[in-house]
Amino acid sequence: MSASEFWPGEQPHAAPGEGEVDESVVENVVAAARPQPQPSAQPSDDTEDFEEPDLDEPEEPDEDDEDDEPEEDDEDEENEDADEDDAAEHAAPAAAEPLLRLAGHAPGDLEIPDDIAVLEGSPVGGRRGVGIVAARFNGDVTNRLLESALAELDRAQVPRELVTVMAVPGAFELPLGAMALAKTRRYSAIVALGCVIRGETAHFDYVAGEAASGIQLAALETGVPVAFGVLTVDTLEQAMARADKGGEAVRTALEMADLFGQLRAAARSAQ
Repeated sequence: MSASEFWPGEQPHAAPGEGEVDESVVENVVAAARPQPQPSAQPSDDTEDFEEPDLDEPEEPDEDDEDDEPEEDDEDEENEDADEDDAAEHAAPAAAEPLLRLAGHAPGDLEIPDDIAVLEGSPVGGRRGVGIVAARFNGDVTNRLLESALAELDRAQVPRELVTVMAVPGAFELPLGAMALAKTRRYSAIVALGCVIRGETAHFDYVAGEAASGIQLAALETGVPVAFGVLTVDTLEQAMARADKGGEAVRTALEMADLFGQLRAAARSAQ
């Protein structure tokens, strides 16, 4: 019977010996297709003693690195020292400290040729009358200025009976008081004492400026030396730190009074 003589879906029977598969061949094919297990890696002799590092423990610095770091620091220090030496060599020479006159309040010295006539006063007292006009405003500061001024007059040996203190309300009234004292012609010098502390408004600028210009005007109009002993500061602490300026104002007034006395004497001798 041929293959075409079978009904659909019906398979022809194989002859004995036909279509049989050798079992050994099948086993070989299956064994080749089956995945082979990978051999486990055996630790080598080099990795047997390896220990994983402990991440919690800080790594100890190498001794060679420690030896190298101080050398770098030493080199940096040597370079800095060399730079400082170079800067010191090229630095400008420090200015000489100015000399102080006997007055002790006006630093500096004038170089005047010997063939030039020189008039220069000294803060000496003697029988000179001194008028002091002091502002009551900011009295804590003004009292210390007055104390310093009186102490300086004592050192200059000005008798107390030749000293007059005029009290005025504030620094703005100092010029008027100074001019009134100067116009009496009883005093060789006038000292104006006061304190103006900066505030939140422009009041400071007006009072301080007018006090300064008015005191100068009193001296210019009368010809009597009027020393400016008014503190113009930003804070009370600054004022307290400068409370000894009263003594400086007295020395200035006495020096100018002595200078004017020499000028009048020179003018009389020239007649």
